[in-house]
Amino acid sequence: MPAANSQPPRARSGNQRDEAARLAVLHAADDLLVEHGFARLTIEAIARRAGVAKQTIYRWWPSKVEILLDTLIEDSEKRFPVPVDKSTEDGIRGYFRGFARFVTRDPAGKVLLALIAEAQHNPETAKSLHARYLDPRRELERDLLTRGIETGEISPRLDLDAAIDAITGPVVYRALTGASVPRGLVDALFDELLKPGA
Repeated sequence: MPAANSQPPRARSGNQRDEAARLAVLHAADDLLVEHGFARLTIEAIARRAGVAKQTIYRWWPSKVEILLDTLIEDSEKRFPVPVDKSTEDGIRGYFRGFARFVTRDPAGKVLLALIAEAQHNPETAKSLHARYLDPRRELERDLLTRGIETGEISPRLDLDAAIDAITGPVVYRALTGASVPRGLVDALFDELLKPGA
């Protein structure tokens, strides 16, 4: 499921990257993934679209997966942050609704789905996806629910990880299979799994 990167930035070899070029690469990778899919996304195509040399990209990123992870982390933090203030029932419900919107409507959500799909048969992708995105975000999500429990705003029927998976899993499944996500799905799952007195 979705996770903000709490790790310090990774050291990169080569010259200090130019911020405009870095952003151009991230945007190009995001756009090309949506247009052509993961399998047809290449470093050559990203370099062409971004207007940078292929060698420059390889100095900054070892693979297209790492480019997509940088895109996903930055876009998630901007458009879909895990709330860090008081955890209310409405705020937690809103977070899961936001997740459903993210994976079904946002181009960055397509990046997440593509990386989840690729992780099924590529152990290195799975390892990077967990280390850089899923695990740090899951830690923030656990904190969000823990605060909600402490204030009596929610009452999980399962342990925290299972509850998060039980709400986000059906959304991811429907998005991965190209099905729509009904408006009331997240609310029904939330009410069954987290709402006090459900």
